[in-house]
Amino acid sequence: MKKIFLSFCSLVITSLAIAQSVYDSGVVINGVKWATRNVGAPGTFASSPEKAGMLYQWNRKIGWTATYPRKASNGRNKWNKKAAIGSTWEKYNDPSPAGWRVPTIDELLTLCDPYNVSYEWTVLNGVKGMIFIDINTGNSIFFPAAGSRDRTGTLAYTSMTGYYWSSTPSSKFNNEAYYIYVYAGGPACEIRTLQCVGHCVRSVAK
Repeated sequence: MKKIFLSFCSLVITSLAIAQSVYDSGVVINGVKWATRNVGAPGTFASSPEKAGMLYQWNRKIGWTATYPRKASNGRNKWNKKAAIGSTWEKYNDPSPAGWRVPTIDELLTLCDPYNVSYEWTVLNGVKGMIFIDINTGNSIFFPAAGSRDRTGTLAYTSMTGYYWSSTPSSKFNNEAYYIYVYAGGPACEIRTLQCVGHCVRSVAK
């Protein structure tokens, strides 16, 4: 009887932990409702706002660790150097939890609106990153400087820069897509890079 009770308690605790990693009430910044945490493994959020979550190649649902050694959410370790196929980040490839999706570049650019949003490079629980603050409401979100993985899957720029995908591909180059990045100098907006690199995902509400 004791063993059954312990197993039941363990199951409840595990289920609660999973639920907490998925649920996010979000926050509205400049008219867009953002998740307060990065996407972790596919279908979940990171456990707290300063956690990196996982890094994703554009229009792919396989998450990669933002730490050494490199590990994938599907248990494999082969980095795909090819560009994705598609004119947007397809729903079936979106790693965001239910009710959320990868933002468009226009939605990411609302964070770079100097008339409605201010920003500050700061440290949250020992992690460097950028906080975006809605000037009109005081709402804020933190984007950790999780770094990225280059076209070979090599991790770089951790604690220095945070790279965040949009769902918008480049209209000029078939193998590139748009993103923004944050660093000590401020946010850099509407940048494009190869779709095969690994960046963070910060979801918006559907």
